[in-house]
Amino acid sequence: MFRRIRSTALLAVLGLGLSACAMGEAPDLGAGVELGDEQATPLLPIEEVVDEPADARVVVGDVLDPMFTEAASTYNVPQELLQAVAFTQTRWQMVVGEEEFEGAGTRHGLLALTAEQLEEGAALAEVSLEAAHNDPMAHLLAGAALFSAAAEAQGIDRGDLASWAPVVAELSGIEGELGLSQYIHEGVYETLRQGMTAYTADGDVAVVLEAANVDADFERTLEPLAAGPDYADSVWRPSPNYNSRPSGSIGDPAMVVIHTCEGSYSSCWSWLTNSASGVSAHYVVNESGSQISQLVRESQRAWHIGASYQCSNNSSVDCWRNGYSSNHFTIGIEHGGFASQSSFPSGQIDASARLVCDITRDQGIPRDRYHIVSHGQLQPYNRTDPGPNWPWTTYLNKINSYCGSGGGGGGGEIVIDSNNNNNNTSLGYVQVSSNWTSSANVSGYYGTGYWWASTQSVSDGAVFYFYLPSAATKTVDAWWTAASDRSSSAPFVMQNASGSGVGTVYRDQRTNGGRWNTLGTFNFSAGWNKVIVSRWTGADGVVIADAVRVR
Repeated sequence: MFRRIRSTALLAVLGLGLSACAMGEAPDLGAGVELGDEQATPLLPIEEVVDEPADARVVVGDVLDPMFTEAASTYNVPQELLQAVAFTQTRWQMVVGEEEFEGAGTRHGLLALTAEQLEEGAALAEVSLEAAHNDPMAHLLAGAALFSAAAEAQGIDRGDLASWAPVVAELSGIEGELGLSQYIHEGVYETLRQGMTAYTADGDVAVVLEAANVDADFERTLEPLAAGPDYADSVWRPSPNYNSRPSGSIGDPAMVVIHTCEGSYSSCWSWLTNSASGVSAHYVVNESGSQISQLVRESQRAWHIGASYQCSNNSSVDCWRNGYSSNHFTIGIEHGGFASQSSFPSGQIDASARLVCDITRDQGIPRDRYHIVSHGQLQPYNRTDPGPNWPWTTYLNKINSYCGSGGGGGGGEIVIDSNNNNNNTSLGYVQVSSNWTSSANVSGYYGTGYWWASTQSVSDGAVFYFYLPSAATKTVDAWWTAASDRSSSAPFVMQNASGSGVGTVYRDQRTNGGRWNTLGTFNFSAGWNKVIVSRWTGADGVVIADAVRVR
């Protein structure tokens, strides 16, 4: 009796079948296939939200142009300036301020005003603080009053758009000169130069910002930009806020945490590279997806999540990590924007998906909702980001599409985990008999656990199937957890799609646990090939079937 373990995807495979001309025939599973595993704790489904496509155009909740016009005329502030600031900060969305970085404060409404600014602006505009928080018109009046007061204090020429740059800078709250320069020149004033139009969900025109030929009257601070050390499509803006990951398996990157900055991209990376902030992330993705900053090397421990890991927040995955700082084994990605926004730009989602593909491929992280997780999921007591409208299904599909598979590994790689919930079963899956036992007792496993069985002279191996559309020479790696009771000569048998052996190697599983170990390079055929972890060895102990990578 054989088991394809814990795989909800199997139901679809069995029910719909695989196209013989496209994928070849899947191996016959036989009448004795069981879908459950009485020995393992079942994975609980992560709560799903209705997934909307990331917006290809700017969509807002209200027709805002008349409100911008009234606020601008009331306080003699250029309408296009208010529009450009609001777009740069919030994409014209009425956001609800939530804390992401302790000490950075919260930002609110279309203009992303701080709590103090909102209170001051509401008093100047003679609107209630509650209205300034919740009503777009009252909020814009409060914001325009604030801009007007700052302009008066600075004595600027109100009729000259360029001269408003110092006011924009003052109210941005950005302390770092590099981040402030980017916010002014590449954010607000680039928006003014480009122009922008937004629509309501019904297709009505909500905001029209006409393009203006203007440059900010503000010093531009140039920075020497190099590519990020781990991701070539990023720029390197090193943060001092990091330390070394702990030694051992707990320090190996195993999850990606998705955050929102609760502010603009420029303010976000500027704050995270400020030594006084005491926080950081590995990456920050801007709102349009046109730029990604790498702040901390993936091999180092960034300070992006305050919670100790509790597997009860993650469907009982990797419970051996309980009590350890989540920073030990995670890679954090911040995104310009807010957890309360109603949608996310398609360019940002796309750029982030490409980044996560690269991270998971390099680090051997499974590409699923148990290993690509939200900040709010791991720290639910005081964080919600990236919020209920992050398009998880679209996001994960993009990640897997760019990597060419489901599960960990990507491009020309296929990773087959011991838990089929972590596998794209059209590309690879594991099959074991009832004589194998599931466990997560020894740390350092890949994914959610592993299978073990005692060594005996029996043909009862754990079979890792993988599909190749055409014959190819592939390198095979294996992952296991090491312990003193492991076999000193665990057999790994490679077979092609016809069942012929193409190689057998033996590995000492008492050592080199918690990492990929190369088995060799072999010639496989088109169709469903196999890597079998055999029990047939003279050595005492147990053999471990954890994960196999084909590349």
